[in-house]
Amino acid sequence: MKIQRCRGFRDLAPEEMSNFRLIETAFRDCCLKWGYHEVRTPTLEYLYLFTATGTLTPDRLNRVYSFLDWDGWSGERVVLRPDGTIPVTRLYIESMAEQGRTKLFYVTNVFVFEETGQKSRERWQCGAELIGVNQAMADVELLALALNVLQSLGLNGIKVRLSHAGLVRAILAKFELDPAEQARIFDQFLDGDTEALAHLKSDKPELMEALTLLLDMKGRSSGFLKNIKALFSQKLPEFEAPLNNFIAITELIQALGYDCQIDLVSGKGFEYYTGVIFQLFMGVELVGGGGRYDDLIPLMGGRDTPAAGFALYLDGLMKLVKPETSAEPISKRILVRVVPEVTKEGFSVASRLREVGYIAELALGGEKTDSYGFILEVQSKAPKFILNDKANGAKSRVESAAEVLALLGSR
Repeated sequence: MKIQRCRGFRDLAPEEMSNFRLIETAFRDCCLKWGYHEVRTPTLEYLYLFTATGTLTPDRLNRVYSFLDWDGWSGERVVLRPDGTIPVTRLYIESMAEQGRTKLFYVTNVFVFEETGQKSRERWQCGAELIGVNQAMADVELLALALNVLQSLGLNGIKVRLSHAGLVRAILAKFELDPAEQARIFDQFLDGDTEALAHLKSDKPELMEALTLLLDMKGRSSGFLKNIKALFSQKLPEFEAPLNNFIAITELIQALGYDCQIDLVSGKGFEYYTGVIFQLFMGVELVGGGGRYDDLIPLMGGRDTPAAGFALYLDGLMKLVKPETSAEPISKRILVRVVPEVTKEGFSVASRLREVGYIAELALGGEKTDSYGFILEVQSKAPKFILNDKANGAKSRVESAAEVLALLGSR
């Protein structure tokens, strides 16, 4: 039998893990500086968490990994988490609801079955959730945090695409559809399927006019949205509240100096969102997205609590972060060669080198010396230590570990 990994899954080699940790560390550092707190949820969650509330579409539910978790005489169907936000929301409802406003972040994998096995079935993401605040500033904070992370990784020129689920929901509510049909058409619109219009019928032409305009709506400023408001505020008063919210958010984004593109049919994968939706692109690569989901916590049995969040997609980011930016500099790597008689001294000096920030590797044979900035010989006779600087070929001979550290500190 051929030994191989499962289809649709991948291994991360040392170079890839270096990139992974670089992104993870940048994300974690930024979140902590913005006042967010790290959490982690189990890989397994009960299936009903995703089905009873309708938080995932039928299409996505057909692509989850689920099985029976036998517990005594009965079993409950569980899933490998297909989403990062819903488990964190469950954690908040179960353990943190009394805290009120809460800022959380996490790094997690999610699992989505894909039939061909050509696309990844395990996807890593960095996520942040801001729970308990319903303000335009909270939505903009999340966008600014996401951009802060990307900029700290050296990724500039990120394109921000904005949409607003509340606008589509406000108009669809006027068509008097049953909930299932309304949800289906809403998802089609967010996926950019304008043919869904053909399934809608209304004796009010202004509804079809408004919806057609929304699906074609593309602009770059709050002024564009104000023009849309002027066209429909009288005919469709339900349209006004979500549009005012969209305008307020866009004005704040512009005030911070961020460029954005408004495109209402750009919310694919955001089925449970209720307000603004943002997507982040580096070229054609989608590297992140998020938005507001005020209905999710009450749908899951919690109190009526507003919330918003985002995720950055590690798999895509790893292709964009240059390997050299994540590699340890050779100047910080030291190969320590020890003769058997002074093994204890060799371990001791290597430990002290690590304490002051060097990567100290004990020579076991077969090492490629061009991977190190220094080679330190530990001998049983004088001189006790010989430090070879690979950059210039200079050799220094000293008698103590303290002198070795002093030599390195002078370089």
